[in-house]
Amino acid sequence: MNTTTIFATGLLTGLGLIIAIGAQNAYLLRQGLRRAPVAPLVLFCTLADTLLAALAVVGVGAVVTAWPAFLTVAKWGGGLFVIGYGLHAAWRALNPGDVLTASGVGVTSVRRSLATMAALTLLNPHVYLDVTLIGSIANSHGIDGRWWFWGGMVTGSALWFSTLGFGARRLAPLFARARAWQLLDALIAIVMVSIGVGLLVST
Repeated sequence: MNTTTIFATGLLTGLGLIIAIGAQNAYLLRQGLRRAPVAPLVLFCTLADTLLAALAVVGVGAVVTAWPAFLTVAKWGGGLFVIGYGLHAAWRALNPGDVLTASGVGVTSVRRSLATMAALTLLNPHVYLDVTLIGSIANSHGIDGRWWFWGGMVTGSALWFSTLGFGARRLAPLFARARAWQLLDALIAIVMVSIGVGLLVST
């Protein structure tokens, strides 16, 4: 398998793991729709994926697997946090107000947004399970090939998060009505609570 094919495999694998609707994507989408500063969030998500994928390539996934207590802590911490965020989204859906605007009014600070995104990203035990999976796939391509695979994954992450974060603003006109925001928040609430409950009941 040549380097171009390995790179493409990494890119498609990365996209396959992150495109599914999840807590991280839902939060980035909402911030983008509200015209909040998304560049720091896109950069954080891309750098987080870059680092985690690199750790996977060098075999850290094996360490995570060997320390079950870490995944247990992440499962409960992440599950409770995501459920809490989902309930907050449900409250917003039931109590529309200025926060529903797409003009940037009521937008939270960049620091707070980054803290929320960090929690949604790093408290999700599925992230570390993915690290184990990625490590296995990457290292199947050999010492040199694994870094081409990593490069493809990083490129996929950068493309996806940039498209989601910056592209969401083009949908802002559709969210000029409070009802649209209520439906979005209701969907986010369902996604978040489902993910959180799934984490807590998983074995």
